[in-house]
Amino acid sequence: MNWFKKLLPQRPASQTAHQDDRDPKQSNAYDMIGGDNTLKAIAHSFYQRMQQGDDTRELLAVHRAPLAQSEQKLYEFLSGWLGGPQLFQQKYGHPALRARHMPFAIDEQLRDQWLICMRYALEQHITNPEHRQVIYRAIATLADHMRNQ
Repeated sequence: MNWFKKLLPQRPASQTAHQDDRDPKQSNAYDMIGGDNTLKAIAHSFYQRMQQGDDTRELLAVHRAPLAQSEQKLYEFLSGWLGGPQLFQQKYGHPALRARHMPFAIDEQLRDQWLICMRYALEQHITNPEHRQVIYRAIATLADHMRNQ
């Protein structure tokens, strides 16, 4: 979450006081983009886009059906990653994304297909262009780190 703190203004602790495990000293992208409902919508749009495009066929093939569990995990991960409740960590432990993705052959093509879906989802649900751009850049860096081929 420190990456976002550097890029957007910090919110006063009084505006980020929640009954969860969030760090009120950090800038909170989670709140800035609309919180829980926005992240659920992003995760849903991500998987809808994956299923609709011929350009994401290979990415869809590496996801096991039904996709509802993957969609839920993406939502839970994004919640904590963007400064909201650490839903993924509470259920599964530390995300350790690279280790969790090692069983899959992730090359540039698969990374790019994943980013197509994420860009689509962000464009659908994050109205502020600056927020959308900052989050996309950060998630693109993360997606590139998942490559193992």
